[in-house]
Formats: sequence, structure tokens, C-alpha cells
Amino acid sequence: MRVSDFDYELPSELIAQAPPAERGSSRLLLVDRAREALAHATIADLPRLLRRGDLLVVNDTRVFPARLLGRRTPSGGAVECLLLERLDAERWDALVHPGQKLRPGAGLVFEAPDARLRAEVLERRFYGRRVIRLVAEAGGDVETAIDRLGHVPLPPYIKRPDRESDRDRYQTVFARVRGSVAAPTAGLHFTDALLVSLEEAGVERAAITLHVGYGTFKPVRTEVVEEHRVDAERYRIDEAAAAAITRARAEGRRVITVGTTTTRALETTVRAGDGRVEPGEGVTSLFIYPGFDFRVVGALLTNFHLPRSSLLMLVSALAGRERILAAYREAVARGYRFYSYGDAMLIL
Repeated sequence: MRVSDFDYELPSELIAQAPPAERGSSRLLLVDRAREALAHATIADLPRLLRRGDLLVVNDTRVFPARLLGRRTPSGGAVECLLLERLDAERWDALVHPGQKLRPGAGLVFEAPDARLRAEVLERRFYGRRVIRLVAEAGGDVETAIDRLGHVPLPPYIKRPDRESDRDRYQTVFARVRGSVAAPTAGLHFTDALLVSLEEAGVERAAITLHVGYGTFKPVRTEVVEEHRVDAERYRIDEAAAAAITRARAEGRRVITVGTTTTRALETTVRAGDGRVEPGEGVTSLFIYPGFDFRVVGALLTNFHLPRSSLLMLVSALAGRERILAAYREAVARGYRFYSYGDAMLIL
């Protein structure tokens, strides 16, 4: 299967550079597989589009301000650091720039009037990746200092600096467990009022956690789809969520995932659990592309994804490549907003 088969034309002006003025006002493109039809709606229409008894599974990960701007010591040269994952009390996996100048032993400092962090490069990895030691000044709390100094790590296709408002808008209303460097963006459309309306319509909800890593933006560099590898991400499914999913499956009710992250976590755990969704923690590097056998997910709410991306391949696996590409052409023609702060698609 060729990566070029998942390409499409997207005018740059359709790439959303900011969230809609009001959360919960996004447009929604409905892809109805049973009727072989497309329909246009809004995210507020979800309660009438879903069925009583459907189980909606969301990702409750929380984005932290992982982008640090500072200087090298003692030279004073500018440096940027994206914290990817905390390895232990002091060590972090990080992406640094300029990578070629930051060898093991290099010192970094990040500071503001009310916070200061010092870092040392411990280990050099690939593509600008480093293991660093990060310590707060005077023995303070590292995460508190990160919250004061850090910037929201907006995706690379958003061509503007982050704003204070992004701390709220690049976060779902059900975000709970700190750990992501990118938002599970399908969840950004929900408001508290919409969640209440869904509950009143008889739609059940469960939450799992998958911490979204920088690999979500990793391009597919191969020419053949099957040769691509997806970066690993950590997930956790608690007992309540596992029980809710198990009940829905046993009763023949639809399990509808909110986002590709939730999809990958559920389809990973059901394979690890020999057909069952068990509570526990795990790591997924599952790459879903056409021909994949979905065992849990019956429908999907998602955003619009980049051309030639692994996420576009995932939605194509669920709905069919030709159907998805036709839907994307329709979305472009109708002026839908694309990517993280863009509009949504519901595949039923």
C-alpha cells in the first residue's frame, strides 16, 4: 500500500490557527457508512446523532506547558526545550534546539521573576532528542516551575506563538491526568453542557488515559505504508472504564471513541487481553491502517488529519480510503477548518 494513496489537496487558509470563538460551536461532517452518505451538522447535534445506549469513550489526559525557552550556560545562547516524558524524579526525555550544540554536559537555564529551572544534558539521542536532568532553583517543585515558565506546545502547523488563552482552549473540559505534550483534539469540541445533553439522551460515557506524545506529529517518511513505525505512548484503563466497555460489548451496544488516541488504546488492550478489555497500564505502538480488524471500536469522532499521515490512515481503516478521501474533498469544498483547532468528523 502506497503512502501517496493517502494524499489530498488542502488550501493553507483552511488550517485553523486558533480555536473557534466559542467552544462547542464547531461544524461536524457526518460519514454514515450504512447509508453511504455524508451530512453536515454541528457538534451540538451529537445527542440526536447518537443512540441511547451508545458508550462514548474519551481520553482524560491533561496537556502540560512542556515548551521551555531559555539560554545555554555559560555562553548565553538561546535554547528551546520540549519536555516529552518524565523518566524519574529529575530526568526527562526532551527534544532540544539547537541540538547539534547541546552535547552531554551542556548546561541550560530557564527563568522568570518567580521561577527558575536548571538543566544538564545527560545523554544524546537521535533527531535532537536528549535525556536531561531538570532541577528547580533552591529545591523548589519542578512541575510548579514548569507551569510558571512553560509555554503550551502548539502543533507545528499553527504558525503563531502560544497565548494565555491556549492554556484553556488547548485542553479538554474532562482533562484530568497530567502528561501530554499534545491535546487529544477530538475532545476539544465538548462543553460541560454538551456532556449533560448526551447523558440526558442516554449516551453513556467512560474515560481512559493515553498521554499523547510528540510522535503524533511524526511524518510518514516511508513510501510503503506497512514500513512505517508509530512511536510508543503510555495508556491506562481503570476498572470502571474497563467494566463499562465490557458491558457495552456484551450487550451489543456501540463503543464510540473520541479521537484516534482512544481508538489505539482500546484496540491495543483488547489484543493484549485475549479479546477482553482489562483494567491496567500499558504502552501502545499500534499502527492502524486499511485492512485492520477493529474489535472494540464501532464508531469514531475525530478531527481532520494531515495528508499522508498515520492518523488519516487510521480513519481510512475504519471507513474506507475512498470514502474518507471523498469526505475530505467535501470538507475542503465547504470550507471546514482542519487539524487541531479545526472542525470534527463523526464516522458512524
